[in-house]
Formats: sequence, structure tokens, C-alpha cells
Amino acid sequence: MAVSSDLHCSLRPFLARPAWSVRWAFVACVGLVAGTAQAQEADTLRKIAETGTINLGHRESSVPFSYYDQRKQVVGYAHELMLRLLDTIKAELKLPALTIKLIPVTAQNRIPLVRNGTVDLECGSTTHNAERARQVSFSTTFFVAGTRLMTHRGSGIQDFPDLAGKSVVVTAGTTSERLLRTYTERNGLRIATLPARDHGESFLALESGKAEAFMMDDALLYGERAKAVRPDDWVVVGTPMSTEAYACMMRRGDPAFKAVVDRGLSELMRSGEALKIYTRWFQGPIPPKGLNLNWPPSPALLELYKLPNDRPLG
Repeated sequence: MAVSSDLHCSLRPFLARPAWSVRWAFVACVGLVAGTAQAQEADTLRKIAETGTINLGHRESSVPFSYYDQRKQVVGYAHELMLRLLDTIKAELKLPALTIKLIPVTAQNRIPLVRNGTVDLECGSTTHNAERARQVSFSTTFFVAGTRLMTHRGSGIQDFPDLAGKSVVVTAGTTSERLLRTYTERNGLRIATLPARDHGESFLALESGKAEAFMMDDALLYGERAKAVRPDDWVVVGTPMSTEAYACMMRRGDPAFKAVVDRGLSELMRSGEALKIYTRWFQGPIPPKGLNLNWPPSPALLELYKLPNDRPLG
């Protein structure tokens, strides 16, 4: 491990003291060295400048935020916002161009890949909450969603209490999985919870009859509905169990990089560009089938565009 040349940590003043004093001095030195190494590792702007490359994390099936289209190209509202952020990063570093390395992530591995430095920036459908903020840093919020249910039009399920005795699929590693577990325990309901690898697999479980409902953020449910063989067979129902704030993820302890990302997102929102991008993905035909989600921006999202912030919701 390389240590900065301006780091001085000497044990010499402690050598004439009792052994316990030397031991504690050694621990203090190790802690200082480790802290300095972590700070160096979190210097994302420096890393990007030196390599000319930025590693962007994307989802594979989070329609319409970040997903593969029919040509296996990454597309979506969040992905487009992330690509637009590169202009701000290039201007900050005075770089004419950047090499982009796209790295697919899942709900299960997205946080570890950001923490270990594999991914520099991830913009998909990741909820900003207090628990996750202890592991990674979050940008300005770029979307607000509510946690609801999708079910077959004739299932009889209208809200969460109707799930008693039913099977519900959730995408593993999401806030919906945790919320459903808490709801089941608190209300003493017998609900069979089926975890799936990603949102596409979750909807397949619903569409094939393995599950009677799919619990997820409403925007993602409408996105999966748009991919269905018969979209009109499926309805999104229920009073939102939570409000989710979507934001981009970065490594903790890197305020300089976060400031650049936040500035870029805020400029996109206040200028009206983010709303134009939203309109393309939520109110127009989208890949792979050219279906339209027909979902106008909520009052909460329009307010966010006017007054951007990085506060988590609940």
C-alpha cells in the first residue's frame, strides 16, 4: 500500500514509555495510514483524469430507467441523465473526451461494486435511504416513486391487505423485499414471498402464474407492464406503502465528485432538460415494443425539478 510522502507517523517519542503506550501509538499510526489510503482511493475525479476513463454502472431490466433495448444497447431515463452528467465531469477536469466503460449491476451487487471501486457512478433505480447512505454516497434525487402492486386484472387484489394467503414476487435486494417482510410480520399475514434476480424475472413469475402479485416501485411496474405480451391484462393497484427517492450512487468520502455530479443534475433539472428527457421515456413510445407508459410527471417530481435536493424519503 502506497502512503503519501507528506504523511508523518513516528513511534520514536513513545519508545522510552511503557509497552502499552507504544501499542496504542502503533494503533493510532495504523489508523491514520488506513484513513489516508481510503481518502486517496475515494478521489474519483483524480482517478478519472489519470485514466481518461469513467466506469458507469447500469441496470439490465429497470424499464424505463436503465435497461437493454432490443439491440442490447443500454437506454433509459436514468441512463440518459447519467450520460449527460459526463459533460459536467469533462468540463470540471478540462478533458475533451472520456472513455466510457459500462458495467451491468443487479439489485444485489450494485452497492458492493460502487464501494470497491469497480463502478464510479451508478444511475438506475436505486432508492436513497439512511441505511444505504451509511455504505455509499447519493446524489441529488432525480425521481420520486411509490411502492405498489401489479396483478392480473381479474385477481381480486386491490391493496396490500388482499395479499393474505397469496404469493407475491419481489426483486431480491430491493427496499420492496424488506418492506413486504416487515408488513407481513407486523400484520401477522401468511404471504408467500418469492425473491427474483431482477425485475424482468419478477414479472415473468407474475405473468406465468407462479406469483399472484408483484410488489415494486410503481414506475418500474409500469415499465414491466409495457413489455408484457398483453399489457391490458395487468393493473397497478394499492395505496403506496412507501415513497422512494431515486438517486445516483458514488463512493463515500468523496465530496468533490459528489459536488460535480450534484451540480450537473441540478442544472439539468432547473434548465428543463430533465423534464424533456422524462417526457421521452414516460410519455412517448419506448423500446423494445414502442409502447407508451402515458405517465405524466407527478407534482412531487415537478417540485424536485424546481428545487433539487439530496434528501432521502420514507
